[in-house]
Amino acid sequence: MTEKPPVDDVNDDDIEVGPPREWAAGVPGVLHSMEPAIKQLGLARTVKLMTSLNQKDGFDCMSCAWPDPNHRKVAEFCENGAKAVTWEANPVLVPDSFWAEHSIDDLLEKSEYWLGMQGRLTTPVHKPVGSDHYEPVSWERAFEIIGDRLNSLDSPDEASFYTSGRTSNEAAFEYQLFVRAFGTNNLPDCSNMCHESTGAAMGETVGVGKSTIAYDDFEQADLIIVLGQNPGTNHPRMLTALEDAKGNGAAIVAVNPLPEAGLRRYKNPQLPRGIVGRGTNIADQFVQIRLGGDMALLQAVAKRVLAAEDSAPGTVLDHAFLAEHTVGLDAFREHIAQVDDDEVLLATGITSAEIDELAERYISAERVIITWAMGITQHRKAVDTIKEIINLLLLRGNIGRPGAGASPIRGHSNVQGDRTMGIWEQMSDQFLDALQREFRFDPPREHGVDALKGIKAMQEGRIKFWMGMGGNLVAAISDTQLAEAAMRGTEMTVQVSTKLNRSHAVVGAEALILPTLGRTEIDVQKSGPQFVSVEDTVCSVHGSHGQVPPVAPDLLSEVAIVSRLARATLRDRADLEIDWQAFEDDYDTLRDHISRVVPGFERYSERVRSRDGFVLPNGPRDSRTFDTAAGKAIITVNELEHVERPAGRLLLQTLRSHDQYNTTIYSLNDRYRGIKKGREVVFINPDDLAELGLVDGQRVDVFTEWTDDVERVLRDYRVVAYPTARGCAAAYFPEANVLVPLDSASIGSNTPVSKAVLVRVVPAAVPATV
Repeated sequence: MTEKPPVDDVNDDDIEVGPPREWAAGVPGVLHSMEPAIKQLGLARTVKLMTSLNQKDGFDCMSCAWPDPNHRKVAEFCENGAKAVTWEANPVLVPDSFWAEHSIDDLLEKSEYWLGMQGRLTTPVHKPVGSDHYEPVSWERAFEIIGDRLNSLDSPDEASFYTSGRTSNEAAFEYQLFVRAFGTNNLPDCSNMCHESTGAAMGETVGVGKSTIAYDDFEQADLIIVLGQNPGTNHPRMLTALEDAKGNGAAIVAVNPLPEAGLRRYKNPQLPRGIVGRGTNIADQFVQIRLGGDMALLQAVAKRVLAAEDSAPGTVLDHAFLAEHTVGLDAFREHIAQVDDDEVLLATGITSAEIDELAERYISAERVIITWAMGITQHRKAVDTIKEIINLLLLRGNIGRPGAGASPIRGHSNVQGDRTMGIWEQMSDQFLDALQREFRFDPPREHGVDALKGIKAMQEGRIKFWMGMGGNLVAAISDTQLAEAAMRGTEMTVQVSTKLNRSHAVVGAEALILPTLGRTEIDVQKSGPQFVSVEDTVCSVHGSHGQVPPVAPDLLSEVAIVSRLARATLRDRADLEIDWQAFEDDYDTLRDHISRVVPGFERYSERVRSRDGFVLPNGPRDSRTFDTAAGKAIITVNELEHVERPAGRLLLQTLRSHDQYNTTIYSLNDRYRGIKKGREVVFINPDDLAELGLVDGQRVDVFTEWTDDVERVLRDYRVVAYPTARGCAAAYFPEANVLVPLDSASIGSNTPVSKAVLVRVVPAAVPATV
């Protein structure tokens, strides 16, 4: 017997605040993942799905892109993976009567939590122009409406096609093919808002914007530096890899403004010491850095590495590697020598002794991995900061050997694979040339809009049609009020989704929702059962096989949706000879095309059927070859620019709660930070509270300090005294996105600057008496 989860919103006056946890996972992690699954899915469905999750013949977890070990456990999933499966596979359905009962205005008043808890979407729905309600329609009619609207545009560039990272390789390739056959490169995706800075920095310096390590490198490393990352919440299975590395003698350094439970101590629920013992202390050193100070820290460590080499020539730097594989060392030496030590201390908020300790750890380690996530990528100078990560690794040859390398951690399941498949507004001419040869049409060459530029184009009336393949753009993007107003200015919005979210209530004059199969569900097409594939964060490609029947009989797969949309839209294009129906009938047809277009995917259909899948070629990792402008890895010179914090102001970062996956809210609790029954809180250091004249528990308004006249504010939030770095504050994503200006973007990647947002925190305004 399954049970529908509670769906009522909780009044934030009921928020309970306790002390943050000192450790992660353990028995509570098992209980918090399995109890909801059994209640909502039933025992049999739970067992079937959880024993198939991340297994070689099962389905790939949709909650993150963490790679799988070759030798997998029976329970190869984490707490948040189990929550994601429960969320998707819950058999509670949105009834057709829901749409007459709930207007768009009504949905706008609901929280993300309430919307998601209504159940799975099963029927296409259409909001006609002038109506405030969605209405169920047939699949045929839905595609006819969309095709007619697309063909009525004055230019294909008046349409934008967004993608989230849950989309499979097959669906992503077909989607970008349809969009380019339609005539535009407007292909923004969730990478624009998370790891775009990584791709920009690594593409320029080492020639590939992906991880240069394999999964097994973690257990061979001597030192792992974890920058701007909270694996305990965002990719908990990484804690097992860190625990294994510790068992093999590795040291781990955590660099973060907030102490995170998972990087303090990990109680592995699959080991006896994780059940009855203390577990494993993860971080040997915690560097509690000020927001925006990472670049200064990296330069300061590099300066100490170079000083150590000067003191003992030939013993610190990897001279052979540097001479053969890099350029730019001399200019870098000269620049780093001028780094101002006082400016470093001001920017980082830490001591010289802490920097000395980290530098000594780096110098004494033979094999070093530096890993990072959005705590690094979402700063104004994120691209330059990641270039400094690469600089530091190159100095001692820590790229292209076992146990060493750069490890950006992707947070979304197949966001990396989507980019490999061509989901990018700036795909190379080489990719477009291959697409042209394979399908005999000339794809557009002018670069399209990314996520931020797409919102601005909507504001200006240049984007009139917007489609999202998964995701929740209006919640995920910065400057919420401006973004929502821009979306409402479009002529049509279309979304392919499994469950409701905020973006379904913020729509154009006309709107459609197309329900789709989840990754957990069996996908049967004309040629028989199908499977899809994904690429994880270490460039491994493997199959994902749905395990349970669909929750409704008429759901279409993403591949089928794109196929039918293409046929409805491109029906009069006699110059196109693309067999969209064949793609839907047999996904091997798609994979055969991919094998001839995308490098590394040769014999795709055959190789992806192996139990271990296959690993894509990676020049820096495999052979120390670097496809850059110089033909070698480039050591770069980057000007330090620390974030100024005027008196009486704080630097705020957005972050996720533990019961959250991207914009999906599983519950109103954040167990590891001690928050229950609410999300409208702002975390501030107790010393900063005293300086600002505020007290723990007080209600406050949080205002952005920016250069325009737009008021960006979070109103009536509760202050939580929390041990974050001095001068820093934190609030939950996506609610706090309203504070991030649309024009505040990373230099070189155009990623929203959701970290180090300058804010003013004042006592909450008293509501006017009516």
